[in-house]
Amino acid sequence: MDLMFLDSLPDKQEYYELYQSTGWDPEGRLTSTLLQDSLINSWYTLSVIRDGRLAATGRIVSDGIIQCVICDVIVRPDYQGLGIGTMVMEHLIGHCKAKGIRWIQLSAASGKAAFYERFGFVPRAADAPGMSLFL
Repeated sequence: MDLMFLDSLPDKQEYYELYQSTGWDPEGRLTSTLLQDSLINSWYTLSVIRDGRLAATGRIVSDGIIQCVICDVIVRPDYQGLGIGTMVMEHLIGHCKAKGIRWIQLSAASGKAAFYERFGFVPRAADAPGMSLFL
């Protein structure tokens, strides 16, 4: 499998289509411009190219010193099951380690917790839950 891992922003339209493949934006509120801006404002963005097209992405939001949040790890549906998601996570975690980040957080999509547990992630304790507010 021939993959290119790029520390750069993916093509705007390709990223929009990849993001929409997740079902995370059922109301269609996120435009291609908003999604691109989210990448631009990220601390680190990884793009994976296979056969000349965007195969996967992942990004990190961070203060650059202590902690970060891994976001939007996405693999094209037709490329899932090939180990690309594992490689994306290894790259993202490796980047954090190289920069001295001490605390990595993420939110797992429904049914994906076991995937992240393979990298050492553990669910938050019941008495210290992660919380969110969608606006």
